[in-house]
Amino acid sequence: MINTQGVSVMKIKDMCLCALFAVLIGIGAFIKVPVSIVPITLQTLFVILASLILRQKAIYSVLLYVCMGLIGLPVFTSGGGISYVLIPSFGYLIGFIISSWFVGRYQNTNHISLFLRSCIGLAMIYIIGMLYFIFIQYVYYGQVFSISWIFTSLCLVYLPGDLLSILLSIVIYKRIEYSLPQYIMQSNT
Repeated sequence: MINTQGVSVMKIKDMCLCALFAVLIGIGAFIKVPVSIVPITLQTLFVILASLILRQKAIYSVLLYVCMGLIGLPVFTSGGGISYVLIPSFGYLIGFIISSWFVGRYQNTNHISLFLRSCIGLAMIYIIGMLYFIFIQYVYYGQVFSISWIFTSLCLVYLPGDLLSILLSIVIYKRIEYSLPQYIMQSNT
């Protein structure tokens, strides 16, 4: 939809869906299992699901979620506020933004391409999250960790659950696509 100035305007239903997924990502932050340094949450499930359903608009959901946390709403796993950028796990939130952009920018096709694209998005989350962790730990806290410890504690621990989240996201997306094909196609053009 284009307004009189030629600027693209999101439809009301798209704004509602973006807000809904921002809330779901926030809820996913509170469903957590404490392991290692960063808890296991359902945020990855909702980020990938938003990317599959909302496609290019998914980034707005994740940006809205991150902005809500940065302005002080306690929607992150350990609260909120601008000082959260100094918490080593903040890099995963940046990874969510990049991942939602990447996964959502392609047209959805078959299960295998959805899975592969989602796995690449997950790798982006891990890489950005681990690099940010290393940066904050070294610059702000003055700590250095071995590469093997970082890879094991910040990636391998979470990989089985996140792969399950990707599979569940694809199943949910395909169910929605099958149930509401005309809505999915109209909403994402």
